[in-house]
Amino acid sequence: MTDPISSDLLFAPTRIGALDLPSRIVMAPLTRSRAAEGNVPAPLAIDYYRQRASAALIITEATQISQQGQGYAWTPGIHTQAQIEGWAKVADAVHQEGGRIAMQLWHVGRVSHTVFQPGGARPVAPTAMPVPAKAFIPGENGQGIYADIPDPQELTIAGIQMIVADYVQAARNAITAGLDAVEIHAANGYLLDQFLNSGSNWRTDRYGGSVENRARLLLEVVDAVSAAIGSQRVGLRLSPMGKSFGMDEADPEALFHHVIAELNKRELAYLHLVEPTVKGREIATEIDPRAQALMRDIRASFSGPIILAGGYTRWNAEQALADGRGDLIAFGRPFIANPDLPERLRLDAPLNQGDPASFFGGDARGYTDYPTLAELAERELTA
Repeated sequence: MTDPISSDLLFAPTRIGALDLPSRIVMAPLTRSRAAEGNVPAPLAIDYYRQRASAALIITEATQISQQGQGYAWTPGIHTQAQIEGWAKVADAVHQEGGRIAMQLWHVGRVSHTVFQPGGARPVAPTAMPVPAKAFIPGENGQGIYADIPDPQELTIAGIQMIVADYVQAARNAITAGLDAVEIHAANGYLLDQFLNSGSNWRTDRYGGSVENRARLLLEVVDAVSAAIGSQRVGLRLSPMGKSFGMDEADPEALFHHVIAELNKRELAYLHLVEPTVKGREIATEIDPRAQALMRDIRASFSGPIILAGGYTRWNAEQALADGRGDLIAFGRPFIANPDLPERLRLDAPLNQGDPASFFGGDARGYTDYPTLAELAERELTA
């Protein structure tokens, strides 16, 4: 282990919305597919999140706002009383350790399967078209399997209005459970991103066509959730120029210039941006000039705090903060294997390596059994 390094940008306190944070180190949302029956956070989730409470802010795994919003096996929801009670135990555990936790609110839209949908219906989408993706569903042997996604059904106006109401109720439920904030998931090819994207939204009504119309649902959700719990407890995740699940926006500059201009009027707690270097589960080594220019424009146009996510290490995270490209950095996979990640980053200590085979589904192995530096030191003393 080396001496602590001199730069302290990652460890400077800051404020986002209603929350004072002790550092700039955010735990990114990480789907782990370990929810219990009824999509309730399992008891192990209490330990999992408690262990990682030294993050300046934990953003929970994506959490479905309704049964219709589910697209992956064993993911938690926030739309039943049992789910609210399960998340309350998680929030309480994090708060007991001095941490802060925001819930990521999720509707997958077309990236789903009939096994999850009420009454076995087809998944919903802005437009009925084939989906170039697979759904992760429960297999007969209790293991997750990947299955073809059925062609979705196009949402009606009444169906869209119901989804807005579901976001509002989910946000209220999260606050009732004791979480500190919510993050609206509008990235990575899920429902709100599907409405934004010209490659997946071919509607001809007020929710399709122009960038103003395609952004309408996102802004309606943001406004309704903000009215319900206060904009200073609402964050938003976007993935400019993302390609997940068939996203292919023809004019990302026009789209995101409009979206950011509108968001900038709404005094949100933060904007969470997935860097264009993120390609599914991989991180590209280079970012193209067009994407760089768009990210610079977003930084210049949005006056609130920005969280960046994109496979960061300690060193390039410090550089991103020093360059002013973002105000906080979200770390994903490193938090899976390193519950004490902030301390390891502060000391420039070696990181535990994660086990990809245990990322999705399973038990405590690869979930709550990764050792902290203190635990490793104790093992050495007793060996």
